[in-house]
Amino acid sequence: MKLPAHRGPASALLFEILGQDDLSPDLQGLNEAATLALPDTDILYDEDLQLCLFALYELHYAGFDEVSDRWEWHPGLLAFRARLEAAFESRLREAVGSIPKVPGTAEEIAMELFELANSSEGPSVADFVSRHASIEQVQQFLIQKSIYQLKEADPHTWAIPRLTGRGKSALVEIQFDEYGSGRPGKMHSELFAQTMAGLGLDTGFGAYINAIPAITLASVNMMSLFGLHRRLRGAIAGHLAIYEMTSSIPSSRYARGLRRLGFGTEVTEYFDEHVEADAVHEQIAGRDLAGGLIEADPQLGPAVFFGARAVCFMDELLGRWQMDAWDQGRSSLRAGELSR
Repeated sequence: MKLPAHRGPASALLFEILGQDDLSPDLQGLNEAATLALPDTDILYDEDLQLCLFALYELHYAGFDEVSDRWEWHPGLLAFRARLEAAFESRLREAVGSIPKVPGTAEEIAMELFELANSSEGPSVADFVSRHASIEQVQQFLIQKSIYQLKEADPHTWAIPRLTGRGKSALVEIQFDEYGSGRPGKMHSELFAQTMAGLGLDTGFGAYINAIPAITLASVNMMSLFGLHRRLRGAIAGHLAIYEMTSSIPSSRYARGLRRLGFGTEVTEYFDEHVEADAVHEQIAGRDLAGGLIEADPQLGPAVFFGARAVCFMDELLGRWQMDAWDQGRSSLRAGELSR
């Protein structure tokens, strides 16, 4: 993946720094840009700061073609990232609000998570794709999803060494399926690429990064925030639990929409797979991952439900972003930014 186009003073300076071989840069300008931006912006929609977070997190995944791997653990960049993360996490906690008393048994925990998963009042992108979306709108939808789905499961995998017992076993079981159960070509990220190719889209990770709006970056950055911090291991478990609980039915609708537009099994396989797999995963995630984790360590309960509620909040914002754009007859992507 190549470094994207900058979206403001912070990302412009960050990308200039990342393009250097000298690992002793002056970071004063980065901190000044953050100081100016943070008090006056909603970080969830700030194009400049969310792109900075995405790029800094990406150093821990596949990185960038023109960026030295030595930047990954640079103390100055980690300190800058921590400033952005503090504001980002604070915004999420403010939106989620206080966490009510967490149930004590795995069964009760799962039931409360299922109730949360079914409580969304946001617009249904899945219903729109199923019944009304044009091919161009489905392409936009896939492009939005690609910034996570082309590396699907990776942010949650960070949690494996941080869990123990029943919760860890459940997470490994889910992740094994996500990575194709050892079958070449069947990783869910590969199946998603197959869907994109069927609609004539570039399947390279980050190919459309310049078209991805801040709110979509924020939804993906949230996973990395939760996954990369041990103190937030409960949040990433709750995130995955809700992800699995809210996937099966929408996936069936996305597949139905693709068939309505004339596409066959090769294009729908990704969503067809999730209809079946996530119907099983949701039980494992609710009872064994989240429930087992909290039963073993009740202190993690609020973190699990914070992560779960944060998913619902962000999904509603992202769904509203896409549906508002389509209702107004415009693209849900950043205008004129479909190239690398």
